[in-house]
Amino acid sequence: MLDALSTFQWTVLSITALCIGMSKTGVQGMMLLIVPYMAIAFGAKESTGVILPMLCMADIIAVAYYRRIADWKVVARLLPTAILGFFVAIFVDKLIPADRFRILMGWTLVLALCVMLWSEFFGKENRWMHKWWYSAIFGLLGGFTTMIGNAAGPVMSVYLLSMRKKKMEYIGINAWFFLVVNLLKVPLQAFVWDNITWNSLTINLMMLPVIGIGAVLGIRIVKLFPEKAFRRFIQIVTILSVIVMLAR
Repeated sequence: MLDALSTFQWTVLSITALCIGMSKTGVQGMMLLIVPYMAIAFGAKESTGVILPMLCMADIIAVAYYRRIADWKVVARLLPTAILGFFVAIFVDKLIPADRFRILMGWTLVLALCVMLWSEFFGKENRWMHKWWYSAIFGLLGGFTTMIGNAAGPVMSVYLLSMRKKKMEYIGINAWFFLVVNLLKVPLQAFVWDNITWNSLTINLMMLPVIGIGAVLGIRIVKLFPEKAFRRFIQIVTILSVIVMLAR
């Protein structure tokens, strides 16, 4: 497989590894750039198996750095339905075209974005954020979208922004949630979808130094963001992510 990769595929892989490292340590918008190109380079479904081990590597780096900055109560509320979302994704993958669910997810996120922005700009508290079903819905959406296409970033961004989490707490919760979720996905991707092989893992390991460089860059860039500017940055990136999801 290594010999069979084209120059284009190696280039996309290298950029992907750098972007994943930066994204996992706080520069969230980088994931927006890579998912479409990985789908072109390796195939939509196949690319998820190439990306996932790199995400796990970057998650471990992020958790090692932000290990003390997370609200585990938030993570715990999301995980049960996120796991349920994995199995919903596996079930519907054989029955319904992924494009239809991508559109559904996109419009669901549009609605969630409207709630978040209303709360943000009009100073209204999101009265649903303390309800058990609010976290359950976002957990389900996150689990489904991450299993289908490693695309749960916008889901988590909308959820955490609507919960009014501070910059470092936002990054810490993201790091822990995605580490647990992505590690749980590995057996399903490897044994149910056959998307992860020894050859693909060899490629992933070759990208580890690039992921590390991206992670260091991400940490340094995030430190430059004031609290309010970081929040605006994540809002803009999330809106762009939803537009891309609906436009593809």
